Amino acid sequence: MLNKATGTSVTDDSVFQIGSITKTWTATLAMQLVDEGRLDLDAPIADVLPDLRLSDPDVTKQVTMRHLLTHTSGIDGDVFTDTGRGDDCVAKYVDRLGEAAQVYPLGVTFSYCNSGFALAGRVIEKITGQTWDAALRERLIDPLGLKHTVTLPEEAILLSAAVGHEAPAGREPLPVSTFLLPRSMGPAGLITASTADVLAFARLHLTRGLGPDGDRLLSEASAVAMTENHADVPNKYVFGDSWGLGWMRFDWDGRQVIGHDGGTRGQFAFLRIVPELGLAVTLLTNGDNAIDLYQELFRELFAEIAGITLPEPVSPPAQPPTVDAARYLGAYERAGSRIEIFAGENGLRVRSIATGQMAEIVPEPVTEHDLLPVGDTLFVSRAEGRQWWTPIVFFSLPTGEPYVQVGVRTYPKVG
Repeated sequence: MLNKATGTSVTDDSVFQIGSITKTWTATLAMQLVDEGRLDLDAPIADVLPDLRLSDPDVTKQVTMRHLLTHTSGIDGDVFTDTGRGDDCVAKYVDRLGEAAQVYPLGVTFSYCNSGFALAGRVIEKITGQTWDAALRERLIDPLGLKHTVTLPEEAILLSAAVGHEAPAGREPLPVSTFLLPRSMGPAGLITASTADVLAFARLHLTRGLGPDGDRLLSEASAVAMTENHADVPNKYVFGDSWGLGWMRFDWDGRQVIGHDGGTRGQFAFLRIVPELGLAVTLLTNGDNAIDLYQELFRELFAEIAGITLPEPVSPPAQPPTVDAARYLGAYERAGSRIEIFAGENGLRVRSIATGQMAEIVPEPVTEHDLLPVGDTLFVSRAEGRQWWTPIVFFSLPTGEPYVQVGVRTYPKVG
């Protein structure tokens, strides 16, 4: 159902928030501008945004669109500043981005970065002279003939729109109190669409840039470049093992797979594309425990449709290895979240604390679980009621600074 409060049923035309799958649409807009010679992936974005001010003056001068599309800018990624509902909200967000910390030096590693995609959206706005929403409609939504794809709540309300549902562990999910994230985060995650429209966007990339009528919307070179390896991921056990320009990259049973996931307030979305087979599968949800559903459903679907066996998710071995974990004890922190690794009565524990704005968004601001070793740098934890384990990877930069990557977010050690 779309909403437990009303009992309204889902139909084929119902629309769901696809969250960060939006990033692949924003990356596609950027690559269209590259095709037109109006954007250089490796030129400083300060050339386009001369008033840009980030917390690190050198990063301000040097950060490029390639850094933003590959999550390698080092800008703290989960800054969800609400700058209002006006058409200038993304510009206002970027004006305040200097308040965000620099988590690691420019280009040295990977950390998932919503802030960077909002910044990429502002570059698109500046070049096109349009809002990100208007550029998206003119360049992708309308040319693809999408009738059930929108970016604003006043547009979604005219469609059969899903409401997200959240629940603390062990409780029944209930409708969320906030429908959408702030509009300023549009380029990072505010598209709402039907499954058919998500697959129509996927078809654009399966055809390497062709629209439904055969018109070229993206050059073949750009479509291919988006799928190539541009950044390795320290934690290769969660999503993909590397990142393209906007796309996650996977190796499933010897097949190259690209895709993306998305999560907003109580809604989760998944898209996987196998270019070699012309195959795309999407799952849009507005319930709880979507990761377990994704694992079970996609494992079944890809085996049945394509004979592809998905990699087994990482889990603790029957005989845990002996690991000297004392070096990992302490606190790791970034915007919106603090991770504490400490010794419990029966072994390592991990405590996750949502801070600032994130504490008001998540259903459980503080959670704590056992942390079990899989290898010298790889550990796993599992939330109550979940089937699959969450991998956690500890690593250091070449210069020695210690970090932990939970999911695909990188945290510097602070104590």
